[in-house]
Amino acid sequence: MEKTFEASLNELEAVVQQLENGDLPLEESLKLFEDGVRLSRECRERLTSAERRIEVLMKDGDGNLVLQDLDTAAASTGKKDGIKRIVFGDDEDS
Repeated sequence: MEKTFEASLNELEAVVQQLENGDLPLEESLKLFEDGVRLSRECRERLTSAERRIEVLMKDGDGNLVLQDLDTAAASTGKKDGIKRIVFGDDEDS
């Protein structure tokens, strides 16, 4: 059974913590580092895959991503935090 993203991330965090302690012999540190690189790649691949799936789901009828800068949305609500949000509806007024 394949590990979840969260399980891989937790394992990566444990590896980093062990390496940061610095109390390990060189060979064990190298093995942990190799494991960490593998886990990091797995996590990055999963995130990239999830991002692609979200982009496919968020495309409009013309194949364009439907994104709106929160600065534009914040102007109408009075809030401003510099974060972008995904717009799910066909809001013609935005």
